[in-house]
This record gives sequence, C-alpha cells and structure tokens, in this order.
Amino acid sequence: MKRIVCFFIVLFFVLGQLMADAAADPVSLATPGSPPSITGETGVLIDVKTGKVLYDKNAHDRMEPASTTKIMTAILALEKGKLTDIVVTGKEPPRVDGTRIYLEEGEKLTLEQMLYAMLLNSANDAAVAIAEHIGGDVPSFVKMMNEKAREIGAKDTTFVNPNGLPVEGHLTTAYDLALMARYALLNLPEFRKIVSTKTSNIPWQGKEWDRRLINLNKLLWNYDGADGVKTGYTHSAGQTLVASATKDGWQLIAVVLKSQGRNIWRDAESLLDYGFNNFKPITVIEKGRVITSEKVKYGDIVELETSAGFSTVIPRGTNPLTTKTVIKPGITAPIKKGDVLGELEIFENGQIIGNIPLVAREDIPRKIYTNWWFWPGVISLAFYAPFRIMVGVRRYKRYKNHTRYISYVKKYR
Repeated sequence: MKRIVCFFIVLFFVLGQLMADAAADPVSLATPGSPPSITGETGVLIDVKTGKVLYDKNAHDRMEPASTTKIMTAILALEKGKLTDIVVTGKEPPRVDGTRIYLEEGEKLTLEQMLYAMLLNSANDAAVAIAEHIGGDVPSFVKMMNEKAREIGAKDTTFVNPNGLPVEGHLTTAYDLALMARYALLNLPEFRKIVSTKTSNIPWQGKEWDRRLINLNKLLWNYDGADGVKTGYTHSAGQTLVASATKDGWQLIAVVLKSQGRNIWRDAESLLDYGFNNFKPITVIEKGRVITSEKVKYGDIVELETSAGFSTVIPRGTNPLTTKTVIKPGITAPIKKGDVLGELEIFENGQIIGNIPLVAREDIPRKIYTNWWFWPGVISLAFYAPFRIMVGVRRYKRYKNHTRYISYVKKYR
C-alpha cells in the first residue's frame, strides 16, 4: 500500500513539474523544414554575410528596444572614439536608473572599459558617459545615433536616449536591430570581441576590488556557437534580445522583441536552430569568372568576366537559383580592360535577387584596317606605287646613260 501511495505522489510531482514547465515555456520549437513559433511579438532571422532574411514575424513593427539600443551607442563609440580615450564621468551618469556600475562624478575609465560595462553588464550609466564623451552631450549624441541609423538603412528607428530606458518615441524594429548588429559585426572587430566575452573586470574607483562584469547573454554559455550580441529588458518593452551564432564559419543573427521571461532564450535558440538546420550558404559565382565570349565589331573576340562575386542562402535540399546573361548590343572596338559590357542576372524561384556587371577581361584595340583612313590610303597607294616605280626606272636609265656618256668623253678626249 505504501508503495502505491509513494508511486502516485511521485507521479503527481513529475506531472506538476511538466505542467509548470509547459506553462512557463509555451514555445513551439521548429520541426525540420517548418518555421518556429516564438512567443516574442516580433522577430527576425538574417544571414550576416548577405543580409538575407530567413524568418520574419512582424519584423517591421515598431517596438521598444530596451537595452539593445546600446548596439548603436557602441557603434558610434568605436567609430568616433579611441579605445584608449579617457572618459570622465559627468553629473548625469550617476543619476541614471536601472542596471549600472555605479559610476561617480569625476570617475575616469577608458572608453574600452566603459564599452565592456555597457555591453556585458548593460550599464545604463556607462552608456550616458559614453554619449557625453563622444557627442559632447546626450541630445547631440542621440542626433548622431539617428543619423547613423539612417545611414545603415534602419529607416523605422527613432532613438531618444543612448541606453534604451523607457521614454516616449524611443522605437525600432526587429529588422532594424538586425541591420545594426550586422553592420557592427561586419565592420567593427572590437565590437565582435566585446559582445562575445563572457566575463571581464574593470577598476572601481575608491575600492580595493575591481568591478566584475558578467555578460547577461545566457546563450554564450548555453548555445553552441553563440558569439553575441545584446540583451534588454524593461517592463514596457518586455524581454528583448539580439543574438548571433556561428557554425562552420556561417553566422546568423536572431532578433526577438517583447518576449516574456526565459522564453526569450528559447525563442532565440529556436530561430537559430531553424536557420542552421534548414538553410545553407552558397557562393553562386566568384569574382573574375569568365562567363562568355563576344565578337567585337572592328576587333577581336572579348572575354567577359564577373566584376564581383555573389553569395546567398538557400533551403537545404533545393537549388532554386537560375542565371541569365545580358550583353550590351553593338560591342565595338576599342575596348578597355574593365569596361562594363553586360551583366549576369541571378534569380531565385523566378525572382531576381542580384545582378553582377560583366566586364572586359583585357584590352581589345581597333584593328587598323577598320580605320576610316585605311582603305583610301591603300587605294591611293595602289595607284601611286606604279607611277613612282616608272619614275624611278626612268631616273635610273637617265643616270646610267649619263654615266656612260661621261665615261666615253673621258676615254676619247
């Protein structure tokens, strides 16, 4: 009897735990070939190299980014400042709410140390200190943030502060955040280094110990290949995350906005798994590949090569790509190496996804017999040459006769 009672007690306990987990994590992981279902209100998955979108859930809806804002703050800091810059804390950073490293007015840290504090520990006070150092003041820095967002292509983003604390009008989209993260990963090696760092130490003014910084991105510990980027949370924004991972040299970015609790990690993992399991990167064409040869009017045959390479991402087990060569009509010599004479159009499922200029592989001079003056010259020479020969013969005969006469006179004088 006791064994039966114990069995049911254990059974109820296990079922209770399973039900609790299901309630806490109502995320449907993707089955092979099917897009995942995420709890985040918006999300996107992109390929870092090409920017191609592999998953989209309301990716262009404007949402609060929370601390993922700091991606843009870091971009400007790395492009406008030097890591060795000394950042002097002003009056405002110590007054900032939320996550912070408790900077004090007048405290000095290098820009690099401030970046580690902002990107690992998500320090709001460090973000303001960076903004004041780079922009002179926060409003000027925010203007720079919005200008940079437009430059990158994040056209649906409006920043109001450098740290993402809730304020009216501070909005972006999952897609725009993916663009910002992609820009940083492709162009800023120091950014890649910092966001992939799990822990770090920086000095603490007036203390005998350092500040211990722990990256809030749990995927760095729990997901194979994770190497960035930034977490975020406020009550109104919910859980936000921009995550990157690399497998076999192929890097993806997953963005999830307004998820709940620990579902944010499941959402990101689900998107990354979906990308790595169901797609593959391919090089469609390399730079310098000869595509075709064309006859040149008034010249020889010219080889046309690609002026750039082209890569994309396609579903595994398929090859939906086709190409079409388009050549300019009436190719005429002379041609210089590198002249654009056509293009290679690339299609995916019938939709054009790219085109590559086709250029001359070498110089093609105009043949001399095709010049306007060539044939008149030949004809003139044909008539003039016999005349010159006749004149030459007559002169030669006269010369010979004259020579004989002189010899005769000298002999018989």
